[in-house]
Amino acid sequence: MKNMNKIFAILIYFISIETSYAQLLWYADPNEPQAESFYNLNIEPNEKGSLEVIVDEKHGEIWQANKPSCSKRTELARSILSICSTALYAQKTIVEIKGNQFYINGKPTYEGRNWKGNKIEGLLMNSRMVQGIFDDLNTESASEFAYPDSKKWDAERNTNEFIAAMPQWYEHGLNAFTLNMQGGSPYGYGNKTCLNPGFNPDGSLMQPYMNRLDKILKKADELHMAVILGIFYFGQDQYLKDETAVVNAVDNLIDWIFAKGYRNVMIEINNECDHKAYDHAILQPNRVSELIERVKNKQHKGYRLLVSTSFTGKKVPTSNVVKAADFLLVHGNGAKMPEQIQTLIDNTKKVDGYRDMPIVNNEDDHFEFDKDINNFTVSLKNYVSWGYFDFRFPAETEYKEGYQSVPVDWGINSERKISFFNTLKEITGGQKVEKNKILRK
Repeated sequence: MKNMNKIFAILIYFISIETSYAQLLWYADPNEPQAESFYNLNIEPNEKGSLEVIVDEKHGEIWQANKPSCSKRTELARSILSICSTALYAQKTIVEIKGNQFYINGKPTYEGRNWKGNKIEGLLMNSRMVQGIFDDLNTESASEFAYPDSKKWDAERNTNEFIAAMPQWYEHGLNAFTLNMQGGSPYGYGNKTCLNPGFNPDGSLMQPYMNRLDKILKKADELHMAVILGIFYFGQDQYLKDETAVVNAVDNLIDWIFAKGYRNVMIEINNECDHKAYDHAILQPNRVSELIERVKNKQHKGYRLLVSTSFTGKKVPTSNVVKAADFLLVHGNGAKMPEQIQTLIDNTKKVDGYRDMPIVNNEDDHFEFDKDINNFTVSLKNYVSWGYFDFRFPAETEYKEGYQSVPVDWGINSERKISFFNTLKEITGGQKVEKNKILRK
């Protein structure tokens, strides 16, 4: 259906004695590929099933599917339930920016919330969870990331445990997290020989990565969470063979997101574009704005994705990025004193091109949540969203520590994690996970 805000289905079916066919009227966009819209119908050529576009008086152009009944009414019922559970979930969560505020599904985040005189409404409280789809394709180094119990690395387990932990993060007030196609340092800092490319050398998508990403984005969509999705990381971009491959990777990923219908995704072109380890010039500060503009110019059904890029700790974004970006990403790494966060924010607002727009600190490994003044509270005082960055410190060996060191325990169970999430819940008031959500109201 044209100009739909959400996908829904009205299923009308009958069993014909003469034809033994079941008819399903499928209210979805007929411009979408058949494979995307109907993969649960299992219509095979030898079944003589058919798909066609018809015009409905009320809904306009829609798909009509005729599927053999296979002589069992229960088979038809299974098909209907399968279609409903798959399609009705799409596009539950829409993230927007209005001025310097974030909106989710038409309402400012943390609507009406204030904390100790600081406005919380409209902020994006986040955490750096970049290893959600991580894998190490280097068989010689993958064993370094073995789980303590199984003594082996398992990328699917990593993603499944990530998803299982998401409702708990949300309940504590987290409404966003940063993910990256190429992860981050699995050691906290430094990469060694890990191979986590996220893309093939020519920029085409790697299906196992996309399958894991799809599962996380779907869960985030169900929870009404925003995802800051990074595309490149300076420890892995070298595996893309040239600039054309970099551009292909951007295009292919954005097209995939559009095809899936996700509107809770915000794009971070690359993590810390000013890091000297980047191999491709188009990912460096002078030219990364070209990719920001490229994403902004890609539209689908009247909408586009919000996009930015980030800079290394305490570094102020460059003017070309400020002018091009929808929101600004700064990092608090290296800011051992809260005053340094204040300076970073003040100087960011002085950059040519700055306007009424959100500033998000989406990576800060300084805590001290028990103190009245810390990097988190200084950010809030300046109406800047803050992001928790935790990893296993060099002297730490316990599996539960950190969210970046692999393997990751995605639960809230270390002293630092508990301290952050309890502070977050106090600030935001927490959030209630709605049960059995099917359609966005």
